[in-house]
Amino acid sequence: MESANYNFRVQKWITVLSIVLFISKVIAYYLTHSLAILTDALESIVNVVAGGIGLYSLYVAAKPKDEDHPYGHGKAEFVSAAVEGTLIVAAGVLILYETGSNLFKPSSVGQLDSGLIMVAITAVINFIAGAVCLQIGLRNKSLALLATGKHLQTDTYSTIAIIVGLLIMLFTKLFWIDKLIAFVMSLYIIYNGYQIIRQSLAGIMDEQDMKLLQEILDIINEKRRVNWIDLHNFRIIKYGSHLHIDCHLTVPWYLNVHEAQVEIDTMIDLITTRSGAAVEFFVHTDPCMPFSCRLCNKFSCPVRQHPFEHQVKWSLDTVLANQMHRLKKDFP
Repeated sequence: MESANYNFRVQKWITVLSIVLFISKVIAYYLTHSLAILTDALESIVNVVAGGIGLYSLYVAAKPKDEDHPYGHGKAEFVSAAVEGTLIVAAGVLILYETGSNLFKPSSVGQLDSGLIMVAITAVINFIAGAVCLQIGLRNKSLALLATGKHLQTDTYSTIAIIVGLLIMLFTKLFWIDKLIAFVMSLYIIYNGYQIIRQSLAGIMDEQDMKLLQEILDIINEKRRVNWIDLHNFRIIKYGSHLHIDCHLTVPWYLNVHEAQVEIDTMIDLITTRSGAAVEFFVHTDPCMPFSCRLCNKFSCPVRQHPFEHQVKWSLDTVLANQMHRLKKDFP
């Protein structure tokens, strides 16, 4: 909950910053009448609107669980990111339309030097703000801040391309470059909007995050305990900055309820401490079977029926299956 409130405060300042940068780019456009700078200003409108949407989504995501939302409100971040991605695509399409409308019109620009300075300043500020958002978003597992950070840095890269083009125009007087820059940047903006939409829809549909899953498995493998005989049916669902993990953990069959719970709590503490995420676990314990002996390296086991042969390394290829692991010779 503390990280969610912190995310909200960060997004609030980003929204205020977006408004200031948008005003700066509008002034730069009126100084230069550059179509390329207009594309930058139009994208900044999206920054302002998306910032407000992201701010509201983080406000909702920070709310605690209640009777109507037993898993919390973290999904609001995915909806926010989807809206932001849609707005980015819409801005790209609008820029394409504006470029096409002015394609055969005479090209001219105004005070390029003054406009360049203002646009360059917004690029530097955007890049720093985007880097901060990405850093905090990664640390707090916030898709809304990650989307905002990626959007701000995308805005920076497009602004840099615009600055380069304007510098070329300033020295060569080839004003048709203005339209070329606007066309290329519109395609780049549309692509990045699509990427954000794709990621947000994956979260809404509870698509398995293989990279995150591998990170969690690496943590477990590094500190794997001898009583953790097998792990299967392992799944991770993201709710904003919160992770919900459910899995089946095979332990020695003779452990009592308290002893089995100790093994579960140890795994929970390990993942929570090492990942830095707010994690909720649903762990089902399975008793080991005779065929588990061949995969179990608990050599002090008092009821072993078969010698140890091979330990299954928990990876993406082994933990997703909904069945306990066994060697081929133990299949009927």
